[in-house]
Amino acid sequence: MATPALETVVPPHVRRTRLSLLGVFALFGLASAAWLSRLPTVRTQLGVSDAQLGAILTTGAVGALCAVIVSGAVVARFGSRTTLVFSSWVFVVATATLGLALATRSVPLLVVGLFVNGVTGALTNVPINTNAAAVERAMGRSVMSQFHATFSVGAVAGSALGALCAHLEVGLPVQLFVTAAFVGAARLALVPSATALTRGDQVDGTKEPQVDPRIDAALADPGAAETLDPPPARRRGGAVRAAAAAWREPRTVLIGLVVLAASLSEGTASNWLPIAVGDGFGQADATAALVLTTFTASMTLVRALGPQIVDRLGRTRTLVVSGTVATVGLLAFGLAPSFALAWVGVLLWGFGAALANPVALTAAADEPQHAPVRVSVVTTFGSVAQLSAPPVLGLLVDGIGARHTLTLIVVAMVVSVAASPAVRPIGAAALRTRR
Repeated sequence: MATPALETVVPPHVRRTRLSLLGVFALFGLASAAWLSRLPTVRTQLGVSDAQLGAILTTGAVGALCAVIVSGAVVARFGSRTTLVFSSWVFVVATATLGLALATRSVPLLVVGLFVNGVTGALTNVPINTNAAAVERAMGRSVMSQFHATFSVGAVAGSALGALCAHLEVGLPVQLFVTAAFVGAARLALVPSATALTRGDQVDGTKEPQVDPRIDAALADPGAAETLDPPPARRRGGAVRAAAAAWREPRTVLIGLVVLAASLSEGTASNWLPIAVGDGFGQADATAALVLTTFTASMTLVRALGPQIVDRLGRTRTLVVSGTVATVGLLAFGLAPSFALAWVGVLLWGFGAALANPVALTAAADEPQHAPVRVSVVTTFGSVAQLSAPPVLGLLVDGIGARHTLTLIVVAMVVSVAASPAVRPIGAAALRTRR
């Protein structure tokens, strides 16, 4: 563990990077939740069933899966800054396409927009988390959950925005067009500062800079002794080989299972919670959006307290407690006889869902030279969850109802708890923490 004295001395450039990166996380959350909180409106406007909506949502997961498989190699090859600038522009195109699709009531165009939106999500998720891990190493303490808390703050704002727009009967296309312009411009403004620590700058106040993953890949190559700046073809080959090797690491795969479970939990809430509230309890779209806001707000609270929780309990016990609380919340929501009690269940579900992703991603990034490829591997598991869950859950929702279907996520919580020992620190991270 870092000493208190070291924890209080954070270099100015690290503080600037941290603040900018917090902003990028918040914008990512806002854009996602503002759209997802209005899925009941999408279903109504397009006149589709729950099963059809689930199939449509799958296209976004397909895009994310296609992108996340190569995202680690992309970040290692081109760097976080270039990747995030590119994904910011793609986000603008994707969100505007979604707005145009709903304005014209075109399902094919919506499918295209969702696919591209999935691509930009994957190309955002990997670099922002590897940069968050760099900030965490620079500060010498567990702060990953605070970045995810800021994502949740953005998600709360996005859910509230969606609820307000639904209440005021603001057209969803208008909401999406404004979101594309605002979030896209803000992201492009923040990216240069947010990625400063992964461009060779110092990350911990010492004279040892962060290892560039491209250099690490070159050093692993038998011919790397010739030069530390190999030709582009060799750099590309080294990045691809490093990404392939990460898939054969048992620890990385187990961490991926934790991310899969966490993604099922968070993604199911985002996609189906508003519909479950509306169909299961007869609530209006605005009320359903507020329930989703409760979920994201409870996650935000726990993530804000994450550094203290993780430092006190350790990574493994944090996952065990989180899975248990999420299970209680899921069962309460799915089986409660009243809307009020179900709402309390949503609160507990959010508490339990808060820390699994940040803890797992921190574990995947324990060794900075391998962080991009390992983070891309574990986030691939999350994309698989997003790909498989919508169609399966859509069919189940048609059969047994959305509220009861959500209780099946308890199985994922059991998997997360079983895989929790894999998140124990390794390498230099093991010297900063006891568990």
